Amino acid sequence: MSQLKKEFQEKDVQRLRNLVQGKYGEKTHSSVGFSKADEFHAEGDVWESDGRTWTIKDGIKQNITKLDKAKKAHNTPLFCPNCKKVMKKRNDKPFYNIHKKCYDCVIDMEHELKKLGKWEEYEKNIKNNEIDNRIKDFKVWAKEHINESNNSFISEDGDVEKWVGGLSKNKVKQYVKEVEEYLTSLKQ
Repeated sequence: MSQLKKEFQEKDVQRLRNLVQGKYGEKTHSSVGFSKADEFHAEGDVWESDGRTWTIKDGIKQNITKLDKAKKAHNTPLFCPNCKKVMKKRNDKPFYNIHKKCYDCVIDMEHELKKLGKWEEYEKNIKNNEIDNRIKDFKVWAKEHINESNNSFISEDGDVEKWVGGLSKNKVKQYVKEVEEYLTSLKQ
């Protein structure tokens, strides 16, 4: 005959008693705890919980993220804000991203500018803005490459190679200045 090496706890004994008596759903011990008070939020409320920011839009709880502004800027509305027509043509999305109007509204606006004799000024502003954006992008690109570390590289064999030299920051800055002057000279 084998001996039982485990002692039963009071809750185990109580559980067996309940089973024998047919009380299958009875509790054998009580636990202590707490529950959060339920928070109720209305449409448009903004609150923070668990390190996240939340809101209610159209009756649905939604997380507010850092990218919400970018998502909103990228989305094209169903209707043109200017003429209220459906934006379903092929050129509507690219023209909306630039002018915040549908393609037909941009064509009408440009036609009015031509009638008023302001087309050349409008065209010149578009070209100058494009040049300014290219200058800004080039400066950002050059700044990234100046600050880039190129002291060592890993070869195809997995060896770490130490390289000496690198970019001359003064020469790069002079080159950036020359490119900026050239691009500025292209403005009208």
